[in-house]
Amino acid sequence: MTVTLAQTQTLLASVIFMAFTATVVWLGLALVARITPRACLAMASANAAAAASLALHALRGVLPDALTYWPGDVLSVVSFALLAAAVADITARHLAWQGGAVIVVAVALLLAALPYEGDLRWQSRIVAVGGAGLTLMGGLIARRALLVRRAGQPGTTDRRLHPLLLTLPLFLIALLLAARGVETFINPGSTPDMRVPTVFNLVFLWGAVFLTLLQNATLAFLVLMRLILRIERLLQRDPLTDTLNRRAFDAALAEAHAWLARGRGYALVMIDMDRFKQLNDTLGHAAGDAALRQMVQELRPCVREVDRFGRLGGEEFCLLLPDTDVAGAALLAERMRSNLAEMPFAVNGKTWPLTASFGIAEATLADASA
Repeated sequence: MTVTLAQTQTLLASVIFMAFTATVVWLGLALVARITPRACLAMASANAAAAASLALHALRGVLPDALTYWPGDVLSVVSFALLAAAVADITARHLAWQGGAVIVVAVALLLAALPYEGDLRWQSRIVAVGGAGLTLMGGLIARRALLVRRAGQPGTTDRRLHPLLLTLPLFLIALLLAARGVETFINPGSTPDMRVPTVFNLVFLWGAVFLTLLQNATLAFLVLMRLILRIERLLQRDPLTDTLNRRAFDAALAEAHAWLARGRGYALVMIDMDRFKQLNDTLGHAAGDAALRQMVQELRPCVREVDRFGRLGGEEFCLLLPDTDVAGAALLAERMRSNLAEMPFAVNGKTWPLTASFGIAEATLADASA
């Protein structure tokens, strides 16, 4: 197969252009649309660093070596560190930058200690290993976060997202970089320069074109899904207490009752704050809202991850307990009552005894409906 210099240069220019375009798009999402701005800024920076690194690589021999070789290699690793941080922020809501920063500093110091002379095989290996390690780390963080969220939010949009498919581009990027490192042992003289017209460089650059598009599209999809999940949460939550609203709780209750016929029982705990009208009349409606928030805060430690806690209206709440009988519901209700009674409510220098009445019930097959 004959590979021409024009082919490799065109592909290199294409990757640079796509990375630059992605930078502009991510900046727009961060600064104009204000969608997950921190993660979008990290993705914009990752694409900008990648574009700058590849541009410096293309300008080797045109600009002074001190401006193209070491800075270009370091920027390449920086781009992968920023990519891993952005992926972690999008999927795990945490900008995990410390590990990436350590790897970037280590790579920069190693490259600074090596002379940029000869075939540059070691420089290429260090960059490949650093980039592959960073993208692999980002992929593992993202996969773990997506698996946890998928298991913890049945019935939501996340449930329909397959973690392996969403993180596959990161693993493919790590594989592509690892292949570039291995190639330095097979063909050490030409691989470090992506402009050299070899079959490997042609395949590598085509892979870079494809994965640049795929990775940016995948992360844009994840950002969109995160926005959709936020909207879903707003539609399902009571804005004052962040418990399920009546509609969402009724849906969870209907689902639990459907499982009853398959042998999975459930119990309910009804909660009604005592003297709520008197509290509102005496201390004001703002104090009443604060009391409801505090009550929910005191009760939450008793709620399991599988339970569903909803506000039915006013000062009335209900807790759905899957796989629980009436005795278990009674124990839980007593623990909740005790927690609430031990924490006095104070507002504007005035205290109020914060208590609630609890009722329990266990579903049976004789119940026609929830």
